Amino acid sequence: MSEISHRIIADLLFSRTGQQLGESRRWRIQTALAGLFRERGISNLDQLVCLLADTREDDLAREVVEALLNNETYFFRDRLMFDLLANEVLPDLAAKRAATRRLSIWSAGCSTGQEALSLAMLFADDPRRWEGWRIDIVGTDISSKAIEAARAGLYSQFEIQRGLGVTQMLRWFEETPDGWCPKRDLTRRIRFKQRNVLDNPPDPGRFDLVLCRNVLLYFGRVHREKAFDKLADAIVDDGWLMIGAGETATDHSRAFAPASDTSGLYRRTVPTGASARRRAQNAF
Repeated sequence: MSEISHRIIADLLFSRTGQQLGESRRWRIQTALAGLFRERGISNLDQLVCLLADTREDDLAREVVEALLNNETYFFRDRLMFDLLANEVLPDLAAKRAATRRLSIWSAGCSTGQEALSLAMLFADDPRRWEGWRIDIVGTDISSKAIEAARAGLYSQFEIQRGLGVTQMLRWFEETPDGWCPKRDLTRRIRFKQRNVLDNPPDPGRFDLVLCRNVLLYFGRVHREKAFDKLADAIVDDGWLMIGAGETATDHSRAFAPASDTSGLYRRTVPTGASARRRAQNAF
């Protein structure tokens, strides 16, 4: 029954999130669920599937899905991409939005918050350029546990050292008995919400920059195209999209065109009247 059980678990993840767990990645199931097995006293995957068949065990199904989600992240993950943001994308937006001095950024698939905080540090590290600006960063993730952790904003010694130098760590975080906590200069710019990228965007037609990195890898073609449609709906007509270096919008969406020789950076290419109108409304 083991192969059937693997397929049932993969189908559960797909039905709840749209993410695929192909045969080449099903080795993750046993590892990802090991902690849940210990907590619930479950011996093996076949027993888990039998418990899931009980319609009263929806809490268990949610726990299984949570455990299977990939929440791997760290500060300034893929540093080259953040260099592109600092040196190309943000200067472009600073010039375009000089009249309103407002920027809206969406970190989709933000996991436990490191990406959103890394974005906030880009602004905090350049106070002269961004003085008087209203910077709004929205971080979303499908995982309720990840969003709870992002809102709590407490990072272990291991987590705080991943991607941060000592200077940044000490400048923007405070050590507490429970972990490292980001300072108000960072957190005041950020809101966290639980949301699937396949759902409607948190603020349609409003975002100047969207980061959705290493999320689309787990979708099949149909869901990937749907995700790109949702991302396009979120971005103003002259905005930017950054996806993972191993991902591409080519052949999946006509709403984006590559913005540089570096994989993963795109511009919004299909203007929409609704997008332009919302941007004008947001200026007041």
